[in-house]
Amino acid sequence: MNEHLIYKILPRSHWEVAETNGRFQGSGIDLEDGFIHLSTKAQSVETAQRYFAGQRDLVLVAVAADELGESLRYEASRGGDLFPHVYGDIPLRAVVRVYPLELNDDQSIRFPTEY
Repeated sequence: MNEHLIYKILPRSHWEVAETNGRFQGSGIDLEDGFIHLSTKAQSVETAQRYFAGQRDLVLVAVAADELGESLRYEASRGGDLFPHVYGDIPLRAVVRVYPLELNDDQSIRFPTEY
């Protein structure tokens, strides 16, 4: 486990676009809000339950926070928790690993055992 990793949950098709472009430029609410929403490991399960339950063909992208420089800011959001936000693109060099996400029988997201 690396405490300097932050996570983005998104549809696999959006990740495939990022792989083609060499960077992730955001999608959906990211584009509306003007920054890319990410979560810490501790926040990622609630984020998945709140925004992605029942959705298929998702991925969990692990990003090295240290690679993002000044574009990364931790800002108060849900419940006053500080969430990582990226103002700009996420370059592929910052991505450590991409995990496929599956659904449990209750339609909740099943996270990898080790992430």
